[in-house]
Amino acid sequence: MSTPPPPAAVQGGGAAHLYTPSRRWLFLSILFLVGASSSIDRVVISVLLEPIKQEFQVSDTQLGLLSGLSFALLYSAFGLPIARFADRGNRKKLIAVAISVWSLMTVLCAAAASFWQLLLARIGVGVGEAGATPPAQSLIVDYFPTAQRARAIGIFATSGTVGYLIGLSAGSQLVAAYGWRATLVAFGLPGLLIAALVYWILDEPRQRADAAVRRGSSEDFRTSVGRLAAKRSFVLMLTGFTLYHFAAYGSLVFVPSYLVRVIQSPIEQAGLYYGATSALAVLIGSLAGGAIHDALSRRDPRWIVRFPAIAFGLAALPNCAMFLIDDLLSFLIVSTIGGILLYAALPAAFAAIHAVCGSARRATAIAVVLFFGNLLGFGLGPVITGALSDHFSAIHGPEGLRYALIIVMALTVPTAYFFYRASGKVAEDQED
Repeated sequence: MSTPPPPAAVQGGGAAHLYTPSRRWLFLSILFLVGASSSIDRVVISVLLEPIKQEFQVSDTQLGLLSGLSFALLYSAFGLPIARFADRGNRKKLIAVAISVWSLMTVLCAAAASFWQLLLARIGVGVGEAGATPPAQSLIVDYFPTAQRARAIGIFATSGTVGYLIGLSAGSQLVAAYGWRATLVAFGLPGLLIAALVYWILDEPRQRADAAVRRGSSEDFRTSVGRLAAKRSFVLMLTGFTLYHFAAYGSLVFVPSYLVRVIQSPIEQAGLYYGATSALAVLIGSLAGGAIHDALSRRDPRWIVRFPAIAFGLAALPNCAMFLIDDLLSFLIVSTIGGILLYAALPAAFAAIHAVCGSARRATAIAVVLFFGNLLGFGLGPVITGALSDHFSAIHGPEGLRYALIIVMALTVPTAYFFYRASGKVAEDQED
């Protein structure tokens, strides 16, 4: 007879009663800045690819290596041990250290004298960012009661909106005016201020007088992974998330290059307009998706996973169709529709993971999702997209990038399938 898991409060959950609503929202605001900084440093590389390509004379495959695999390798390697610490230790200190590391490594990227030096510094950015999302989501789940979690995670997800808007829009203006090196310095340094806010203002529930909250998870790593693997819904959602990361990261990192090469839009115009419309799509999609998910899942637990499945499926058509368009305005309209649907699915999908993983292993569950998503999706997605682009471009010229992007983005269809399969298992796998 197995020993039952400790109660939720002991595992690190059930801490919402410790905070007033105003404190919860203050903490969420600071975590929002963390997410925005992470998104900026991750996405800004996409508007720097063309000048980097020209300076170092590299291929699209190498650009995919720089923008994807270099970042994802150590992000994935460090993500799981960092998440284990997040399920047991002081999460606010972990986040403060992580943002300091990735901000300093972003600045160091600007000093690269060769492509390979830039690649190594980019790896360091990935190491730092591995300490952001899992502990941040774990804290949000502790700060907010169950009925508000999807909405809170949805708001946190919109930090990507700010990151996208600043990274693409401001980044494209900075790179056009001052070059890619100065752009990296300008985006790296503010992260150190955010790290100070995290350290001095955020609260760690485990450090409170309530001893039950303070202890955190008592599960070892093998037990946590074993319990997650035993949940059929988690395995299906993990598969869907991995395919999503491959499709999204593999294609979206090359969108500015597509707008410059195929549509022939100036880089500062492409980055500004695409950044603004992407930000709008993420904002609408994330907020609406979190609210709709909370409402539907109260009626029927199957909607916890069924809603992101439907949203992913609907997003596939516009997100593939936008790469058949040669006009900037039409591209922006279709990509905005596709973005709203895609980002409506994300907070709901993360909330679904939290619904089944159990509070003893929240950060570990998210880290497992991000391990596969980043290693196979963010890591291999841009590399394979770049390789496909090189292959097709040798035959069709700049049009080759179009065909590569359509092929990769089509993977949102099986993403929807795996999430829908998981909806039939979520009721039996739920665990607070």
